[in-house]
Amino acid sequence: MTDIAIVDYGMGNLRSVSKALEHVAPTASIAVTGDPDVVRKAGRVVVPGQGAMPDCLRELDARGLRGAVLDAARSKPFLGICIGLQMLFETSEEGNVKGLGIVPGKVLRFPSTAMAGTNGQKKIKVPHMGWNEVHQTVTHPLWKDIPNDARFYFVHSYYVEISNPEPAAAYSLYPFSFTCAVAKDNIFAVQFHPEKSHEAGLTLLRNFVQWKPVSGKK
Repeated sequence: MTDIAIVDYGMGNLRSVSKALEHVAPTASIAVTGDPDVVRKAGRVVVPGQGAMPDCLRELDARGLRGAVLDAARSKPFLGICIGLQMLFETSEEGNVKGLGIVPGKVLRFPSTAMAGTNGQKKIKVPHMGWNEVHQTVTHPLWKDIPNDARFYFVHSYYVEISNPEPAAAYSLYPFSFTCAVAKDNIFAVQFHPEKSHEAGLTLLRNFVQWKPVSGKK
């Protein structure tokens, strides 16, 4: 059985994620796979993603992976990265598409009005690209040994807005506060890219490999 399945639906930064996981878990069996059966049988599942939400969801369906991803999100340690976070939500402004509906809330574009500079400051750019502080809001096994306010690497033009505060695990500022990590039962998902975030990112991935949710709870 594969220990960790990295879901390949043609839209993720798969090589970087795989290499980072191999670094923190050198003895684990890690598969980059588009085979739904391999995903279903894996001990842990990672869903990365880059690009546009409509394209990602279309490819997920075209490759027959939606059911396997939903099953994994219900039953085993699950890590979503970037679009892998956004697709967990109910709807997205990007293409006005429906997500997987696992986490109540929606995905919104950074509004141009909020990005406007004031007092002679330059306009804040979209996409949000580069290093930013992540402010932890809950105690969670995946935050173990990661300092609060540690910096992680972001690349995104859309952000998640949760319907209630319970799943929120961290927030960042750009320039307003937005949720950048959620934790729900056996699911942990982040807007930033741990595979590109040096030691803090590797620590998060190491924690994920070692994480043992109890009875599907975080």
